[in-house]
Amino acid sequence: MKNAKQLLQDKLRPGIFAVSPDSTVFQALQLMAEKDIGALLVMENEVLVGIFSERDYARKVVLQGKTSASTPIRDIMTAKVVFARLDSSIDECMALMSERRIRHLPVLTSGRLTGVISIGDVVKCQIAEATN
Repeated sequence: MKNAKQLLQDKLRPGIFAVSPDSTVFQALQLMAEKDIGALLVMENEVLVGIFSERDYARKVVLQGKTSASTPIRDIMTAKVVFARLDSSIDECMALMSERRIRHLPVLTSGRLTGVISIGDVVKCQIAEATN
């Protein structure tokens, strides 16, 4: 069974996409559209301080009548970030994602960001392991 470190090494689309807490929701949405991704990490001085997802936008901007052009990410990001460690097994990552109902799982090493695993990454890994 693979772990988070191995999964990050195997990713087809490596990379970490992030915004600062002072970025506007509109700026974050533009980056998400450009990169064709569903979530962004929120980083301040190279420290992970939150995550912003399409769900945050729908529930905390649209439904609350806020505007994306003037709302800073810090006001609507999810600040309690669920994360995995490099040695977390794929089963542990899947369990965390299922239990917390999240699709993006940052991977931290000694408190520093190493990468991000998506639910798609986990499913692809499990399919590959099942067919081998």
